[in-house]
Amino acid sequence: MGLTSHKVLALAVLAAVLAMTATVWLWPRLARTSWKSVLGRIGALLVTQFAVLCALALVANNYFAFYGSWDDLLGTGDQGAVTVRSSAGTSSDGRAAGAATVQLLGKEPVQGGGADGRDPGQVGRIDSVRIPGPASGLTTDGYVYLPPQYFQSDHANARFPAAIVMTGFPGDAKNLITRLNYPGAALDLMRAGRMQPTVLVLMRPSPAMPTDTECENIPGGPQSETYFAKDVPKVMEASYRVAADPHAWGVMGDSTGGYCALKLTMRNPGSFLTGVSLSGYYKAAEDATTGDLFKGSEQRRNEADLVWRLKNLPRPAVSVMVAGTEEGDGDYKQLTDGFVAAVQAPMTVATANLPSGGHNFKTWGRLLPPGLEFLSQHLEVPAR
Repeated sequence: MGLTSHKVLALAVLAAVLAMTATVWLWPRLARTSWKSVLGRIGALLVTQFAVLCALALVANNYFAFYGSWDDLLGTGDQGAVTVRSSAGTSSDGRAAGAATVQLLGKEPVQGGGADGRDPGQVGRIDSVRIPGPASGLTTDGYVYLPPQYFQSDHANARFPAAIVMTGFPGDAKNLITRLNYPGAALDLMRAGRMQPTVLVLMRPSPAMPTDTECENIPGGPQSETYFAKDVPKVMEASYRVAADPHAWGVMGDSTGGYCALKLTMRNPGSFLTGVSLSGYYKAAEDATTGDLFKGSEQRRNEADLVWRLKNLPRPAVSVMVAGTEEGDGDYKQLTDGFVAAVQAPMTVATANLPSGGHNFKTWGRLLPPGLEFLSQHLEVPAR
């Protein structure tokens, strides 16, 4: 049974109820003053508390989708890189041949398609994929949303702009479909003429789970920045009709994904020229989930601090949006004001703010449309 299955949750709740019932029923017998009775009371309390905590943890995980499987939770399973090569020449889809491509794992329905149902020419298509990293040696699973125009005859030879979209850590990439519904939001904006047809690559922010790499190239460890900035665009360009130009590529994300979006854009203008951060932060986290990201190097730590970069390094010619709330999300407003104040030409920054809101899906869902619109306004496929 899967970690997020209803059967596992039901068994955990049942175990908690039985443990509490057994403790109440046995308590009078354990009320004596002997050491055996004392140990019995301690054991009953520990078992009951453990069962209740497990049930609550499963409820929280099912709601927030921190971990999508037992392998995600335990850090086990197939973590090796997957490389699929096509035959020489050019594919019938207009893709580059002879390069590593994605592995198709399945498909997901597009939410909010209305009466159009699942017709790709009307609502687009969501591919479940595994994306290898030839340069980094990393790989991770995610989803690719192809807009309706990708399947329409009058766009048969067109190449599309693309954006990497990231969750927070350790969120499951499927959150971007089930909780935030990026494909549905993009479809609504495209139908309203507020967003150009764009391919979305939906991912979690670490290709080295369960470690939180903060999109950093860790000395002697996972090369996550290389994976996102080099591998993912090249593999996508070899797998789908997306443009191979930094003007056509952007990055967007929430929380850790928001930090990664800004960081990847600012540090890799040769790959991305547009970034959107929803409730993101501006300095790499360092805790038990990250381990030692910088291996004692103060210079590397500084370079991962986005405000330090703006004050001490040449500013890149990129465009970013920072979106969040005025109140309710800790020190987000104060830190964002400091970041915005440090931005100078040729870099540009836009802001989108809600009066109040927490660090959660509800807030990010409200910030999603302006973020996608900003992204679309700045993505451009150069004439071939």
